[in-house]
Amino acid sequence: MKRILIIDDDMDMCNLLGRFLQKKGYETEASHSGGKGIAKFKESKFDVVLCDFRLGDKEGREVLKEIKQADPYAIVIIITGYSDIKTAVDVIKAGAFDYITKPLIPEEVLNVIGRALQQSEGGESPKLSTSQVPKKLGRSTSEEEFLVGHAPATKELYRQIELVAPTSYSIILYGESGTGKEVIARTVHLNSARKDKPFIAMDCGTLSKELAGSELFGHVKGAFTGALADKEGHFELANGGTLFLDEVANLSYEIQAALLRVIQERKFKRVGGVKEMETDVRIIVASNENLQEAYRKGRFREDLFHRFNEFSVVLPALRHRKDDIPLFADFFLAKANKELNKEVEGFEPEVMQIFMNYPWPGNLREFRNVIRRAALLTSSGRVNPRVLPAEIVDTNGYAQNFTPQQEAPVITIAHHPIVHKETDLKNAAAQAEYDTIMNVLKQVNYNKSRAAEILKIDRKTLYNKIKSYQP
Repeated sequence: MKRILIIDDDMDMCNLLGRFLQKKGYETEASHSGGKGIAKFKESKFDVVLCDFRLGDKEGREVLKEIKQADPYAIVIIITGYSDIKTAVDVIKAGAFDYITKPLIPEEVLNVIGRALQQSEGGESPKLSTSQVPKKLGRSTSEEEFLVGHAPATKELYRQIELVAPTSYSIILYGESGTGKEVIARTVHLNSARKDKPFIAMDCGTLSKELAGSELFGHVKGAFTGALADKEGHFELANGGTLFLDEVANLSYEIQAALLRVIQERKFKRVGGVKEMETDVRIIVASNENLQEAYRKGRFREDLFHRFNEFSVVLPALRHRKDDIPLFADFFLAKANKELNKEVEGFEPEVMQIFMNYPWPGNLREFRNVIRRAALLTSSGRVNPRVLPAEIVDTNGYAQNFTPQQEAPVITIAHHPIVHKETDLKNAAAQAEYDTIMNVLKQVNYNKSRAAEILKIDRKTLYNKIKSYQP
C-alpha cells in the first residue's frame, strides 16, 4: 500500500483529504506544520508528500528543500492557491513533481498522484530521449512529444536551433521558468550527430554540493555515508551523447571548478575513486538568470561561463508568441484526452480569447496544467469559461458575466468616492489611496493582476483594499 504524507496547517483539509485518499486505497499520515512534517518524513518512508505552499511556520519551498536534502528522489506535490501560480512554477524548478491548485478537485488530486507514482515505478530518472520533433509546423497530435509553433519569435528560435544543432558547440539556454528549455535541449540533441546516443538531463537546482558531485561524476562504494554501492554519474550515462544541466547557476563554486576541469581535460574521477575515466559529451546548460551578470557578481566562475558560452539562445515567453497559443491549446488538449480517456472536442470561442489575453506567468508549464484541469472538469462537448481558474477568467474581464464553478467569488468594484463625516489625516490618506488604486485600475482596463503588479502589492491585498472601500 502506497503511503502519502499530507502537510497542511488546515486540520479540516488534512482530515478530508486523508479520508478521501484512504478510501482510494492509500495509507495517509498528516502533519499540521512544516517542521513536524519534515520530522515525520525523516522518521518514516512515504511514497508521496502533499504539501501546502502557505504554512504557519514555513513556506512550501522551505519544506521542499529540506525534504529533498533528506531524499533527493522524494516526490513532493505542492498545493497552492491560483494567485501563487508563478511561485508554484518556481517551486517545481526547485524539485517539486507538480502542483495542484485550490479548491482541490478529487479527480485532479488522484490524477497527479497516479502520474507521480507511475513515473517513480517506471524508473524514469534520468530520462533518455526517444521522441522525435515534428517536422512540420502547425497542429500536432497527442502522439508527438513536441510542438513547433509558427509565431515569429518561435520561427526565429528554431532557425537558431537549426543552425547550431549540427555543430559541437556548447550552448546556454536562457528563459523564464516553464518556457521549455529541456524541450529545446532535446531538440538540439535529436538534430545533431549524437541523436542515437543518450540524452541525460540533470536539474542542478535541487541538489546539495555533496549530492551534485555524486550525480555528475558518480561515486565508489564507501565514498561517503550512504554510498552502499558504486554508482554511475551523469557524465558516464551521457557518454557519446548530450548532457543537459538545468539551472546551472545553482551549482556550488567547488562543483563549478570540478566541472571546468572535466570540460577542459575530458576526464573525471568518481567521488572517492582514483581511476580517471574519459568522457565525450556535448554540454547544454540552462538558466533563468544572466550568467554573465552572475559571474560579475562573483556567483559563477567566469572561465566556466566562457566555456559554456559558445552559443546562446533566448527562449521567448508564451506571452510573446501568442500566435502559438491556439496550437498549444489543441496539442495539450489532445494529450489530456488521451491521459484521461476523454473526448473533449475543443474550446468555446470565449475560452480561446481568455487564453490569448492572459499573460501566462508560468508559460507553457502553466498553460499545460490549465488545459489538463479544464479537460478533467469538462464532461462532454467543449471547454467553457466556467471550468477555468478564476484568476485567468477575471484577468480578462469575464468574471462579471458568470460565476466560475468551484472557484472563489469575484469582488465587484464600486465606482464611487469614499465618504467620510470628518476630514482628518487618516481619512485623507485613505481617500488618496483609493484614488490611486482606481486610477491604476482604469489605466489597465480593470485588470486586477496588472494593477496589483503596478501598485507593488499582491492580488489578495488589492482585493481586500477594494472591499474595504465598499459602502
